[in-house]
Amino acid sequence: MKEVFEAVDRLVSYARAKLGLPARNEAYARNTVLGIIGAEWYEETGAVYGGESVSALLSALTAACKAAGLPAADDPERLCDGVMGALMLPPDRVEAAFAAHLAHDAAEATAWLYDYSVRADYVKKEKLDQNPRFTAENGLIITINKAKPEFRDPKKAASGNSVKGGYPKCTICRENEGFFGRNKRTLRTVSLTLGGEAWFWQYSPYGYFHEHGIAVNQKHVPMHVDRATFVRLMQFVDLFPHYFIGCNAALPRIGGSVLAHDHFQGGGEILPLHRAPFAVRLSHPDYPDVQAGVLDWKGSAVRLICKDAERLADACERVRAAWCSYSDPARGIIAEDADGVHSAVSPTVVKTERGYEMNIIFRNNITSERYPDGVFHAHPEFHVIKKESIGLIEAQGLFILPGRLEGELAAIEAVLVAGGELPAELKDYAMIFSELKAMAPSFTKKTAHEAVKRELASVCERILANTAVFATPAETAEFMQKAGFTYVE
Repeated sequence: MKEVFEAVDRLVSYARAKLGLPARNEAYARNTVLGIIGAEWYEETGAVYGGESVSALLSALTAACKAAGLPAADDPERLCDGVMGALMLPPDRVEAAFAAHLAHDAAEATAWLYDYSVRADYVKKEKLDQNPRFTAENGLIITINKAKPEFRDPKKAASGNSVKGGYPKCTICRENEGFFGRNKRTLRTVSLTLGGEAWFWQYSPYGYFHEHGIAVNQKHVPMHVDRATFVRLMQFVDLFPHYFIGCNAALPRIGGSVLAHDHFQGGGEILPLHRAPFAVRLSHPDYPDVQAGVLDWKGSAVRLICKDAERLADACERVRAAWCSYSDPARGIIAEDADGVHSAVSPTVVKTERGYEMNIIFRNNITSERYPDGVFHAHPEFHVIKKESIGLIEAQGLFILPGRLEGELAAIEAVLVAGGELPAELKDYAMIFSELKAMAPSFTKKTAHEAVKRELASVCERILANTAVFATPAETAEFMQKAGFTYVE
């Protein structure tokens, strides 16, 4: 048991150095950890934290517990979550520390909370840093997510984010904070007020971009987008002007997998959509103080800019209401039918010197015999790369691709270098392989890798175009005329 106690002592020392564990609580925290691992006695070893990463400290603990035959080692994830939850500050202390930083500077407060979540092993940054990621020549950001499973079936994706039973009601309810049953002992949240209602903010353990987090309504109410949503989004960037914040379309296949609980997503990164310029400039006679335009973007999106949040909310609601009631069967756009509502918007906002910049992405989840997964979804020839729902983050130009691609694409690169034919087990890549071979007569290891990256970016750009409800910015502008907007010369 000596190695077990050494591992425990190093973790307690780490908590004193990195997690704010008070000296007064040290023995209590150690005893809690001993109870979690199932040790019925203890002997001090004098081992101290020596600069190791938290994952290395936890790996040493789980290995020592396994060697000692402690049953807790049979579930390493739960073991580590419980141990770190016992060593970190309780929710009220985290909230107080965050508030103290916030009183000084918003960016300082969010940086502190994010770093604390990393140090507590809630945010799995070491794993996230292993995810391949690059910015393509077409401006899209491509990542391969090795940390989470792929959900090719939207129903399975939704079930993967549900909770059986009545407590907590879903995976993002605040009652998850510290809940051992879902390995949330290390989750810490901070309170927000948005639209006069109680919300809270937390970071994602497997975030897709820098300081990726979610703002969640404390009430378990379904996702929805209306005028009040636009107001809340702008109030969030008032609090955290260094972040963007957005809301998924509140419909299956085109939105997030947790539709039962109202929430937003945001963080500390400017995504490609935010950089997209206007392709067509517009104005509205009722809102002369609002700059507007259709974006030069593969998806269908507009941007409205104003320094007055209430005026901007009114203009955005005018656009949302017009889109959600718009049908154009010739283009395959059906707002509502016997199967329900099909049109929704995904708004996302940043705050700049020009004011609030609200991007509104038009989405529709109608299906057809030809496209049973969605007319405005990734088309079947691209499903080998991405079949999962194209949600808010991808619609803004950051593509999260399944982890299996790392190995499969490496195999394709090897075939390109060797000059062979595509193996049968990779037959779904036939179209992509053909496009790759057309790039050059032969490949080296380096040129094959670069060719695959260019092809990935091209496929993702075409997927984004698949989601467009209007084929061109000019067609989007024609729709905006129906909402009362006019062209600016």
